[in-house]
Amino acid sequence: MKHLIMVASRIAAVGAALALLGPIAQVFSSDKEPRFPQLKMEQLDGQQRPLAEEIMKVSSLGLSGPYNPMLRSPVMGERMFKLLDYVRFNTSVPRKLNEFAILIQARLWTSQVEWYAHYPLAIKAGLSESVAADLKEGKRPASLQPDEAAVYDLCMELSTKHVVSDSTFQRARKLFSEQQVVDLIAVSGTYVTIAMLLNAAEEGVPPGKAPPLQPLPKR
Repeated sequence: MKHLIMVASRIAAVGAALALLGPIAQVFSSDKEPRFPQLKMEQLDGQQRPLAEEIMKVSSLGLSGPYNPMLRSPVMGERMFKLLDYVRFNTSVPRKLNEFAILIQARLWTSQVEWYAHYPLAIKAGLSESVAADLKEGKRPASLQPDEAAVYDLCMELSTKHVVSDSTFQRARKLFSEQQVVDLIAVSGTYVTIAMLLNAAEEGVPPGKAPPLQPLPKR
């Protein structure tokens, strides 16, 4: 009971300019009725099935994760899926930086599924494990390259302050094209939406896998 009280007391936003302000991770009980029961291919109707078939071509999570709630609104889901296809595979932002931007939102929102799915992709794309480790702990990474620092500062300012200062914007523009800046903002916003779907639906990591993110302490 004391442990549960302590966990509950830590649920809060993280303050300060460079702090992570997303909701704290929820511990989803395995015996709790799922908010959106997992859909299976044989359950899908004629509008859902084409989307599910496209999802299965690229998803490491099958129809789980964000796709489970997305399939409940197949027209929206189809359009979101196309947006995800762009911001993941056709964006002008280099893959390492794009995955870094996704991890920033995963940490801000304590989105277990986003971190679980994108951490290995970010490392494979060249993001330093030490950078990811600092981010995971809610710290500004200590060993950022100039382009990584520009991504971090832009994404963090926009996400925590809801504005971008002139100095931060100009640093980004020295390193990135206008299209890259716009695409960086778009991938961040897209993964906020995905995190919202995941957290509201209480979608967890695959069975047998430990949630990768710990609650962040109050500051």
